[in-house]
Amino acid sequence: MNNMLLLTKTVFSVMIGFLGAVILGLFLIPLFKKFHVGQRISVYVGETHQKKEGTPTMGGFIFLLPTLLATLFLLLTHRMEYTTNLGIVLVVFIGYACIGFLDDYLSLKRHNNEGLTEIQKLLAQIVIALIFFFMYMKSGGQTALIVSTLGIHIEMGWVYGLFILFILVGASNAVNLTDGLDGLAGGLSAIAFIAFGLISMMVGFQDMGILTFILVGALLGFLVYNTHPAKIFMGDTGSLALGGVMGAIAILTHREVTLAVVASVFIIETLSVILQVIWINCFHKKLFLMSPLHHHFEKLGWDERDIVKLFWIVGLILAMGGIFFGVWL
Repeated sequence: MNNMLLLTKTVFSVMIGFLGAVILGLFLIPLFKKFHVGQRISVYVGETHQKKEGTPTMGGFIFLLPTLLATLFLLLTHRMEYTTNLGIVLVVFIGYACIGFLDDYLSLKRHNNEGLTEIQKLLAQIVIALIFFFMYMKSGGQTALIVSTLGIHIEMGWVYGLFILFILVGASNAVNLTDGLDGLAGGLSAIAFIAFGLISMMVGFQDMGILTFILVGALLGFLVYNTHPAKIFMGDTGSLALGGVMGAIAILTHREVTLAVVASVFIIETLSVILQVIWINCFHKKLFLMSPLHHHFEKLGWDERDIVKLFWIVGLILAMGGIFFGVWL
């Protein structure tokens, strides 16, 4: 009976997230077009991307708002229990979304692709991470890194705060860097959140499992408009929020190591950027034709849709491995 109830809640969560996103998209995209909320495309990317100039951005609202409203509805109707962990995740979700929105807004206002400076964005992300750490410690959160199957139990003490900072800032920026092709970051995020939703449900974090599956549904609804050719981009409003929540759920479910498996594609994309910078500074030549990695494949002549499919498949395989690893930790 309990398993059937969990299944019902999971399916219902995905459905309301999906329907909310699809319906909101029908109204939001024409509205953004009317007010010229269009993406500025970097001159450094390929000619195929230049055709996307003016496509509405800040599409993160399409999955942000339905997720928040559906969660509020379930809480008010007592179909979902409020917990401290759920509150912490929502703070991160809204906080990183606000940073992304400010970045997108400034880019639009200045009519270029430059919003917040890297330092401003990093400082804002650190502030949200510190708020997370304060709330986490106040709720009695553990400061040990535990991986039972590998016999790992490392008490980190105050260093765990730096670890949290690294995960939250790293995850949010990783999703942000991956958001470069139609449907790429949205699809990979949906796959990763399916994994964390299942893990959360199976290891006793039902509150975060329900929230995660609402977000999965909303992301699938967003992909209706974001797959090639994209009618709207998620912008930093969406990508920073997705990465932040992914990191927060990994920490709160004590599956930090699992995150490295489930989010491997995001990590590889980020490493490609770091390695490119190191290679240029140390050897005065490029390691990749262009970074992040998805642009390298574009320069090799791959079709955008083929790159996205490949990355989705790799992400799905890694997510399945992450589920096994995360449940049996």
